[in-house]
Amino acid sequence: MAGLVTTFGAGAMTNSIGEIRDADFLFVIGSNTSEAHPIIAMEMKRAVRRGARLVVADPRAIWMTSIADRHLRLRPGTDVWLLNAMAHVIVAEGLVDQAFLAANTENFEAVGETVARYTPEEAEEVTGVPAEDIRATAREYATTRKAGIYYTLGITEHTHGTDNVYALSNLVLMTGHLGLASAGMNPLRGQNNVQGANDSGASPVFLPGYQRIDDDAARARFEAAWGVELRPEPGLNLNEMMKEAGKSLKGFYVMGEDIVLSEPNVAKLEVGLNQVEFLVLQDLFLNETARFADVILPGGCFAEKDGVFTNSERRVQMVRKAVEPPGQARADLEILQDLARACGAGWPEQDAAAVYAEMAALAPKFAGIRHERIEREGGIQWPCETLDHPGTPFLHEGGVLRGRGRFEPVEYRPSVELADSEYPLVLSTGRTLYHYNAATQTRREPGLAAKQPEAFLELHRRDARDRGIADGDLVEVRTRRGAVRCRAAISKQVRPGCIWMPFHFAEARANLLTVDDGDSVTGTAEYKVCAAELLLLEGAAGGGPFPGAWWV
Repeated sequence: MAGLVTTFGAGAMTNSIGEIRDADFLFVIGSNTSEAHPIIAMEMKRAVRRGARLVVADPRAIWMTSIADRHLRLRPGTDVWLLNAMAHVIVAEGLVDQAFLAANTENFEAVGETVARYTPEEAEEVTGVPAEDIRATAREYATTRKAGIYYTLGITEHTHGTDNVYALSNLVLMTGHLGLASAGMNPLRGQNNVQGANDSGASPVFLPGYQRIDDDAARARFEAAWGVELRPEPGLNLNEMMKEAGKSLKGFYVMGEDIVLSEPNVAKLEVGLNQVEFLVLQDLFLNETARFADVILPGGCFAEKDGVFTNSERRVQMVRKAVEPPGQARADLEILQDLARACGAGWPEQDAAAVYAEMAALAPKFAGIRHERIEREGGIQWPCETLDHPGTPFLHEGGVLRGRGRFEPVEYRPSVELADSEYPLVLSTGRTLYHYNAATQTRREPGLAAKQPEAFLELHRRDARDRGIADGDLVEVRTRRGAVRCRAAISKQVRPGCIWMPFHFAEARANLLTVDDGDSVTGTAEYKVCAAELLLLEGAAGGGPFPGAWWV
């Protein structure tokens, strides 16, 4: 979001999911789409069957690479080198859309000077991707009108994640792939309402509607509506909050999140949580974070409350209460309103429709969206600034929302922790098809649990042979922050020198291992790269192949 707001003026998917099937070129980078976003992957498969070219850039071989025209198998953490080298080719070969540049962008000269140093041949040395593959991909992308970029956490979960987004934005701007159907730059959101959370101001930087907290005029509007004075200084981001647990932050309200499973370097976090004076957990089920909670508030699930979700394509859709919450569980809005009144805030009783109407009245991008309109017409994509506006299938048509798209030059910075003699492997983490985030819900479903019952670690056959590890053996994964045990899955998916494991399993918490260094802009931690080593545990032979990835 931070990178796209800077370069384009809106932190969201520029185009619609339904447009993917009509694209002629798909560049998928840092996204295991078929497992993390299977419905969007279906649209990509339709495009490929229709004749679209698909290029996947990912350190792992994933299902999408099996149907791709080209797999750019870059080394983890070298995205900036790859993307700057593609930009180098586009500039050097005269493939820049000069008319779009002149009418819609600024600061191109700075990027042109930077990428001139990033030749494909040097990129091959750093990334491991053949120079000719880089050149071919850059040419195809630049010369195809309906060409879209699709990415997710493999791009953003780095200490240079915002740089990665800037580098992708530069490619979009220099080729004019903005404001067009079946093109643009499309972050695929990791959960069903991440976009809606951002829209409504769940950020230390923005008020609802992406209005900066340090914007005096925006802040004045909210102060007048809420009857309170707002501080102009941004708050702490998530990574900063975790590091301040038990220090400057003495109380936590954790809602719908299992931070003890999902946050990096979690052993360090647990030390902080043991020092926190008061922790409230509001969730559907008890989870790992519940061990640190003083109070647990049972919340209702999506089918037990009214409201809206906003999906990856900016579509605001109704969620309707189907059943009553069980036992003492209540809808989140009811809990929050009662808590506010108990604290003396004097909030009135409002239903979800009234809350959204207040947000729409204060945020121009949503001014034309109301619950009753969604009920009547179906989902509506923002921006939608008037009640008769039809919504916006793709952004930036007729001009970039921020006025002019801004090029941001970026230099390659290595990941903070690389392989060395003590920890010679590079560990990356991610999701699988059958489980979801902290698996608080999915591991309670017998069918999903049967498909993927336990944690595993993928490693290359060469690395397994060097360590005497066979498929299915019990191994210990070690980093400088801790160690976990899980089954080994010998896999052709990973590069030699790289290992990969999912973070869904409480008994083998991958995030005991990951670094908590964060991106300089957003604080997002570097989940995708850290130095590691493997040890075969004595007498722990697995006795046969282990079914790691579901599709191999």
